[in-house]
Amino acid sequence: MENLFANIPATMPLELVETILKQGSLRVERIVSQGHASPEGFWYDQEQHELVFLLQGAARLQLDDAVRELKVGDYVNIPAHCRHRVAWTTPDEPTVWLAIFYG
Repeated sequence: MENLFANIPATMPLELVETILKQGSLRVERIVSQGHASPEGFWYDQEQHELVFLLQGAARLQLDDAVRELKVGDYVNIPAHCRHRVAWTTPDEPTVWLAIFYG
């Protein structure tokens, strides 16, 4: 058994991305951010759908022209090829995401 809140480094110069499960086209990742955001002008444009849950912290996610403020317990389903980027995450505590890639 593992814990999604265990083994979070005290300092994180880079965002932490860990694959928890990979089975066929399904992939589950734990992502830990702390003040991290996508580089200016960078957009994700993924082949797979992504269902992302915010488990700890807070974040601002930009989906094309819409900005979504996420708090603990929020989730968003991002369709394949929907341009998106992380605009902001809490700088004073880890932001823990659970991302499920499918399809």
